[in-house]
Amino acid sequence: MKLKTIILPLLAIAVQPLAAQNADSVVTLLFAGDIMGHDAQIAAAYNDSTKTYDYTDCFSYIKPYIEKADFALANFEVTLAGPPFKGYPQFSSPDALAVAVKDCGFDALVTSNNHTCDGGRVGVVRTLDVLDSLQIPHTGTFHDSAEFRQKYPLIVDVKGIKLAILNYTYGTNELPTPKGTVVNRIDKNNIINDIASAKKLNPDLIVACMHWGIEYDSMPSRSQLQMTDLLKKQGVDLIIGSHPHVLQPMEMDSVANQLIIYSLGNFVSAQRTAPRDGAAVVNVRLTKRNGQKPKIEANYQLTYVHYPKVGGKRLFYVIPLADAEAGLIPPIQSDNWGRMSQFATEAREVLGRNKNVPEAK
Repeated sequence: MKLKTIILPLLAIAVQPLAAQNADSVVTLLFAGDIMGHDAQIAAAYNDSTKTYDYTDCFSYIKPYIEKADFALANFEVTLAGPPFKGYPQFSSPDALAVAVKDCGFDALVTSNNHTCDGGRVGVVRTLDVLDSLQIPHTGTFHDSAEFRQKYPLIVDVKGIKLAILNYTYGTNELPTPKGTVVNRIDKNNIINDIASAKKLNPDLIVACMHWGIEYDSMPSRSQLQMTDLLKKQGVDLIIGSHPHVLQPMEMDSVANQLIIYSLGNFVSAQRTAPRDGAAVVNVRLTKRNGQKPKIEANYQLTYVHYPKVGGKRLFYVIPLADAEAGLIPPIQSDNWGRMSQFATEAREVLGRNKNVPEAK
């Protein structure tokens, strides 16, 4: 059973009892990439009979893996600005997407990315209001500066291990931040100050979710590498990247006990151009002994967005690639099977450059 958390300003209270301070504590985290909402996905979720939207089936195959983690987080790269619903270039997804994301097991979302301001002020504010109504913890964007000061960083207590979660974007597609709202941007001085503020809250680990890099590039850019160096020197323990929409290599510095994930790719989208049609989730195991800083270990699991045509309608399913390869998922259409196999080869070539982050067995 997943740990349920209640997030309060500068405080996280776990519903179940915390582990004793001097006892071993083992916690599992899962990080996923971009949750997108293209036009084809909106159409796939629409039920002609009920005139409603439902994304539940999209996550049905991956749900057991998300639920298994003690804490799971993803990048929510759409707005919930209300109708008319639309995809690229300015996203507004049905609220049902957030409902399905919660139902499949995600415990929190980061919301600062280049599409955050797609719906203007209504998009920023309504997205936060919907997530709040669903009791989905989130960070990266805020109703106003008072909320930013009160709730940033996001503090989550996962079975006695306290995480401080930060989130920043390189930009918002040249759209201005709506007046009064806060959208965290990648700014060296602000990040340094935020990390210092996070440290005062005495977290076990600091997590920085960074929306950065060059789209469709399978290697980290110079700016990603420079910012990674800054984050590591400032004491960030886990760096989780999004935005390129493709996979980039991962690094586990076992000596410094720091994990760097440059890009996890598209967790779900309608982008079919290779290799944008798949991604990875990263599984992190934290082991805390005798009150010391938790030891970080990680592996990855490949996922693929299966795109079958059923009854004349294209559907979307996030599938664990290893399960499909092992025949544990119902037969996949031959055209999708060939592309999925090609993606597996491409992804394993890219992630073959990983340092101490193997594929899950």
